[in-house]
Amino acid sequence: MKVGILYSRIRKDEKLLLSELRERGHEVEKIDVRKERFALDSTTADVDDLDVVVDRCLATSRSLYATRFFASYGVPVINAPETADVCADKAKNSLALAEAGIPTPETEVAFTTDAALEAIEEFGYPCVLKPVVGSWGRLMAKIDSRNAAEAILEHKATLGHYEHKVFYVQEFVDKPGRDVRVVAVDGEPIAAMTRTSDHWLTNAAKGGHAEEFELDETALDLVERASDAVGGGLLGIDLMEVGGAGSGEYTVHEVNHTVEFKALNDAVEADVPAAVVDWLETRVAAAEAEEGNEERTGVTATA
Repeated sequence: MKVGILYSRIRKDEKLLLSELRERGHEVEKIDVRKERFALDSTTADVDDLDVVVDRCLATSRSLYATRFFASYGVPVINAPETADVCADKAKNSLALAEAGIPTPETEVAFTTDAALEAIEEFGYPCVLKPVVGSWGRLMAKIDSRNAAEAILEHKATLGHYEHKVFYVQEFVDKPGRDVRVVAVDGEPIAAMTRTSDHWLTNAAKGGHAEEFELDETALDLVERASDAVGGGLLGIDLMEVGGAGSGEYTVHEVNHTVEFKALNDAVEADVPAAVVDWLETRVAAAEAEEGNEERTGVTATA
């Protein structure tokens, strides 16, 4: 198969994926979104004969727009722009999870500092204030007092970007010093790990220690449902153990659409990039079979 890799920087994750694809003899077209242009009906990127494009853009804005353009050209994109749109925005993410009946932290969104302060006071201290768009635990605040709340809200209100004026307030979940990251394809887990830290933020990007985690039936069900809620694809699904370590009680706080997997690959026995490529091959083969069936039955496929 011929695979397009949409990127703005080649990190270890992309190197692992590229290596696996090339070792299997697949043709790879690297597409640097910083250098390409996207018109309404064509692009400077070489998209001829691509079986699939895998979005690995570092910047959320580039990811959202580039995937939308590729989909409009009729090129299959992973993840779909609709999935990216939901996952890239924490408010949309929370709504999708809640609408699917998936346990997720209590959340409120406010648009003024006064309304946000009211929400914070009702949640009580501590609670959490997050940017609606962001990753790696950046610009997240655990708020322990009214004075801290007032200062942080003032800072956010004076920042230039409108997204900082969407105040996303969430309950503080008393997790057992760790959370659970699952990398899944269409709801089927490839592998899972815990990320443990003395800090309240346990992200691997913040220095959290990664260790393999065995998913129980409850977690497996939540992963599948969370994937379905955002449209499926190659996803990173984050859970917290609300009843303590080993309790089997979880809340799903986020689903990520351009998931990093290098830390997971180092922590588990499974070969994560190999499993991702297995899935890509299956997806492309299924699409080709469907297209062939439509041609045999005289049905014209639409983009």
